[in-house]
Amino acid sequence: MKSIRIAAGQGFWGDWLEAPVHQVRRGPIDFLMMDYLAEVTMSIMMKQRLKNPEAGYARDFVDLMREILPDIVKKNIRVLANAGGVNPHGCAKAVKAVADKLGLGTKVKIAVVHGDNIIDRIPELLKSGHHLNNLDTGGSAEQVAAKIQSANVYFGARPMVEALDQGANIIITGRVTDTGLTLAPMIHSFGWSFDDWDKMSAGTIAGHIIECGAQCSGGNCSVNWSEIPRLDDVGFPIVEAHADGSFFVTKHEGTGGRITVQTVKEQLVYEMGDPKSYITPDCVADFTSIQLEDAGKDRVRVHSIKGRPATELYKVSMSYLDGYKAVGTLVYTWPEAEQKARAAFGMLKRRLDALGLKFDEVLCELVGVDACWAEMTGGEGQDIPEVTLRVGVRSHDERAVERFTKELAPLILNGPPSVTGFAGGRPAVQQIVAYWPALIAKSVVSPIMEFVG
Repeated sequence: MKSIRIAAGQGFWGDWLEAPVHQVRRGPIDFLMMDYLAEVTMSIMMKQRLKNPEAGYARDFVDLMREILPDIVKKNIRVLANAGGVNPHGCAKAVKAVADKLGLGTKVKIAVVHGDNIIDRIPELLKSGHHLNNLDTGGSAEQVAAKIQSANVYFGARPMVEALDQGANIIITGRVTDTGLTLAPMIHSFGWSFDDWDKMSAGTIAGHIIECGAQCSGGNCSVNWSEIPRLDDVGFPIVEAHADGSFFVTKHEGTGGRITVQTVKEQLVYEMGDPKSYITPDCVADFTSIQLEDAGKDRVRVHSIKGRPATELYKVSMSYLDGYKAVGTLVYTWPEAEQKARAAFGMLKRRLDALGLKFDEVLCELVGVDACWAEMTGGEGQDIPEVTLRVGVRSHDERAVERFTKELAPLILNGPPSVTGFAGGRPAVQQIVAYWPALIAKSVVSPIMEFVG
């Protein structure tokens, strides 16, 4: 094949629902990739599945398939999505039921990639010497083993390539890398070798550029953002890939947004880390080798990418319970809005201290004054029109957090004047889900690919 077109449809669970519909209907594409999973998303899905064994995946994906499956079948578009979360089989069965109901069951071949969920293996792994040390602190996962809520290995492109090679129309995965969703179609279409590290890196960087959806086509752009046209109808990005590893970043004609060298650069530095060593299960990509060229309106050429061999390790993303939190807000208005908000927090803090409550952290932010730029306090001497007082607490003592939620509302009547924004009632107590990143040898865990039906 001379080239293929891989379209991004979702950049996270909760992204614009119309984006994949537009990608399928507004122009030619060969593959539609959708990335649903952030680190915290896995823990949310696990909590859902603990309450309901049939849950644990992105239900938005099933609704989307109901709408676009006829288009996908008619146009022979192949879909790759990590919408399966912690229950990829449940997601696949739901999509299969949709296909059958639409009379398309015999025309759709659905593959599932799983094996990434290792939460049940944690005790065995720790006992056998795989300490799953925290990448940030170095501590062993034994410290939090009893509180772990989710544990998922980041697989790469290989099992998805296997599914494509065997004719899958739709591939639903658990935790795979965001970049692998784009790399897999390139390997399959062009017959790349898994140890051609330059091409593996090219496909990985292509995936990195479009994994966050419209963030590379004008959304969240910091340069001349007000001049970017029609973000209400933004065109999500498309990679037009070639067998030599070069590719173009573009979007459908007539859509809003903008693709330029600048917008692509901004996405490239997102979550990049060491630019010489962007490590994935498939390769180690060298971002310093990337060459970008303006190739016309909404079209950027990317080429000359270099890479190195993949490591012998997978990343493991784990979450665990780490206490409780609550966040509440009150709005104070002119005059002297900032002074009122600061006085209210001082009252609240003294009351909490008087109760002898123990908190790991008490955070006060004045939204409109110092929430984003703490050093820019005081409104530069201006009497600003309104300030939102936002106070958050965290503690391993649930009772302390619960009592905090009952101390905020009294400030309405016995604190500073002109307060509003309290109609939502007391803030809710929430469990804190903390993140534990680790590494594990590839020899210990393997992806599994199988077909539904």
